Amino acid sequence: MPVSYYNQNAQSFYDGTLSVDMSSLFLCFEPYLSVRGRVLDAGCGSGRDSRYFLDQGFDVFAFDASAELASLLIYRPVSVCQFDKYSLETTFDGIWACASLLHVPKDKLSQVFCHLSSLLKRDGLFYCSFKYGADEVERDGRVFSSFTETGLEKISARLSLRIREIW
Repeated sequence: MPVSYYNQNAQSFYDGTLSVDMSSLFLCFEPYLSVRGRVLDAGCGSGRDSRYFLDQGFDVFAFDASAELASLLIYRPVSVCQFDKYSLETTFDGIWACASLLHVPKDKLSQVFCHLSSLLKRDGLFYCSFKYGADEVERDGRVFSSFTETGLEKISARLSLRIREIW
């Protein structure tokens, strides 16, 4: 995992992502959630998306592997842990993993999907985003796993996840 990259570059990553307009993605995700539902921001980075969901009235929990990024978020406590280690005695209406799971090596992704999806309520929504393609590359000490629709369908077929929509 690219934790050292994000710990060393926390402030510049935070500054560069905090004001990115994600409204088109939020509008695709929100209709599937219950009013005031519980959302897990998995790999929350700058906390931009957590802040949005909080402002919309959702009950938000967030975690990130980077302690440095987590320390920059002053409006809500952020757990510091890896995807496969996060646990809480609750379930979620939705999991939001925006540009975070793309750092999980492909050979570990099924395990991570399985673990995170176990935190969902029945019929919960799991949003994730990847770079488009079929490769896995390393840049600046970070792994980037890319997927096509077919690649994601293969992973979801092995799990209890059903793809509702791809965009």
